[in-house]
Amino acid sequence: MSPKILVVDDESDVADLFRQQFRRELRSGAFVMDFARSAVEALERVAEVDEASLIIIFSDVNMPGMSGLQLLPKVKALRPSVPVVMITAYGDDDTRRKAVAQGASDVLPKPVDFADLRQRIKRRLAQLGERA
Repeated sequence: MSPKILVVDDESDVADLFRQQFRRELRSGAFVMDFARSAVEALERVAEVDEASLIIIFSDVNMPGMSGLQLLPKVKALRPSVPVVMITAYGDDDTRRKAVAQGASDVLPKPVDFADLRQRIKRRLAQLGERA
């Protein structure tokens, strides 16, 4: 069972961007990435996936319908041990406080620093490897 990363963003080009940035890791099977275009779709994916395989969620804050901040407590209720990193173009202090208060492990600015995300994923995989 490969470790799974869920990326939640309503913008259509985000999935392609993540696939391009992590193509080596995806090809080698280091992990798989799943994508949801809405918070509702993300909740369905989180409920469907085996808890042990879902290792981290990256979610946009601003999405139509249910926002990332509204999604966050619902995801944490379903999978409390899975870190959720919020990503936003509007990284004001109020958004950061709300996200952290609701269980986000971090709030990162756009544009996404993929080198930073890669390191976060590596640390998470190492953390899970220590428990195995």
